[in-house]
Amino acid sequence: MVGASAALTHLLVFELTHRQIWPELANALGFCVAFSVSFAGHRLLSFRDTATSVATSLRRFALTALAGFACNEMVFVVLLRWLGWPALVALFVALVLAAGQTFLLSRYWAFRR
Repeated sequence: MVGASAALTHLLVFELTHRQIWPELANALGFCVAFSVSFAGHRLLSFRDTATSVATSLRRFALTALAGFACNEMVFVVLLRWLGWPALVALFVALVLAAGQTFLLSRYWAFRR
């Protein structure tokens, strides 16, 4: 549920902004807004029994999220610019791929139990 909430936040910000700015920048803006939703939700719900401090989890999660965003942005650009997919569809596919990576890194490193 946390991942879905963050992804919906990301998609909403993207949808509201991608016609006014480059789609790649709208994607980055969506990531920035969704980051706080994702961290808070994971810390308070998904991994509430973590043994790591908030500061440690935040640092680790920031690295995890940035790695996920790098994956997201690369897939997004390939689908949007190279393959000509519609922006929202390209972002959705990119989010799904990056979400799996982010969850695994979060589970086994950022919020290690």
